[in-house]
Amino acid sequence: MTNPTAPTRTLVVEKEMPHPPEKIWRALTQASLMEAWLMANDFRPVVGHKFTLRTKPMPHWNGVIDCEVLVIEPYNRLSYSWNALGLKSVVNWTLTPSNGGTHLRMEQSGFRSEEDANYKGASYGWQKFIGSLERVVGGLD
Repeated sequence: MTNPTAPTRTLVVEKEMPHPPEKIWRALTQASLMEAWLMANDFRPVVGHKFTLRTKPMPHWNGVIDCEVLVIEPYNRLSYSWNALGLKSVVNWTLTPSNGGTHLRMEQSGFRSEEDANYKGASYGWQKFIGSLERVVGGLD
């Protein structure tokens, strides 16, 4: 049995991108662009919208992540729940204008101590996803 009051870990990935926040925001909030760097989805940038992220099923997992939009602050902050494989977490994106473009910060919070494998897998996955995000944003007009 898990302890709901046990401390949780937060995964943080930060990156400077040589693009304005508006351009990165498009890639974070337009379903077709999200599919190019993250996964197939039915995302809409509306607080309360329930959506799924879908990838190739694997043994013991149907490849579906259930999400709900929690916060939309255009060009600044995006937050959504991320629930899969028993992990209930929240993904927060923060965009901060910087001298060279935008400071991107992604936080995924809610990893319990017994979910070390999920934390390590997410750490690897987000590094890959953010690299793909950068390529997608770089290709936008």
